[in-house]
Amino acid sequence: MTDRAEFLESALLRGAGFRHAFFTRNGGVSTGAYASLSFSVAAGDNAKNVRENLERAGASLGVAAERIHFLSQVHGRAAHELVGGEDQSRVVQLEGDALLSKAPNLACGVRSADCVPVLIADRRSGAVAAAHAGWRGAIQGVVSSAVHALRDLAPHADLIAAIGPHISQAAFEVSNDVAEAILAASHDRGIVDRARDRPHIDLRRMLRAELCSQGLADSAIDDVWGCTVSEPARFFSFRRDGKASGRHLSAIVPRL
Repeated sequence: MTDRAEFLESALLRGAGFRHAFFTRNGGVSTGAYASLSFSVAAGDNAKNVRENLERAGASLGVAAERIHFLSQVHGRAAHELVGGEDQSRVVQLEGDALLSKAPNLACGVRSADCVPVLIADRRSGAVAAAHAGWRGAIQGVVSSAVHALRDLAPHADLIAAIGPHISQAAFEVSNDVAEAILAASHDRGIVDRARDRPHIDLRRMLRAELCSQGLADSAIDDVWGCTVSEPARFFSFRRDGKASGRHLSAIVPRL
């Protein structure tokens, strides 16, 4: 077992000088259904293992493990700002699905296992945001909420974003009612594939269109590819494995 956390990067974010990571499931110490790089005790993993996994994530991001922050995610649109110095155990008790900050030496993160992680950064100020967008959060506009909060924090922002691995359209089968609800909230009418027995939704395409609706150029949005459902060697998946499975971390560090 390697002692190095495995992660994917956005060339766009990296090129703008932002430390970040979309961590895969590999390179941690968790075992069984949580093997090996899982970040959630609430999902059933051992707290000691999660702490070691956070240490490994911190080494990759260049921040202390206790300075990696994430919320109690509720599939909503609430965004919380970190000013620096917050206690990790307090932040995780806050309900919300987007974190943002311009404070140094911390990471804004989200945890996921099929939902879409979106990392956003301001090239001018160095401020960042991380958003967790399941289909319910996507309907409520959590990505727009993160963009608005980041622009309040950095009024002259020049934003770029990366959409990370998640459940792909090929794997995301939904009911007709859910498809209609998602479609009604989308800026792109082409997100639904009705060629099969039940509708399949392209959340990546939906969120890209939402980012564009908030003024980001298409070239300012990067895709970090991967399907959490169809790639069990690389990713955890709630839909594939149920609640007793790991949770990924995706995180970004403000740039000074």
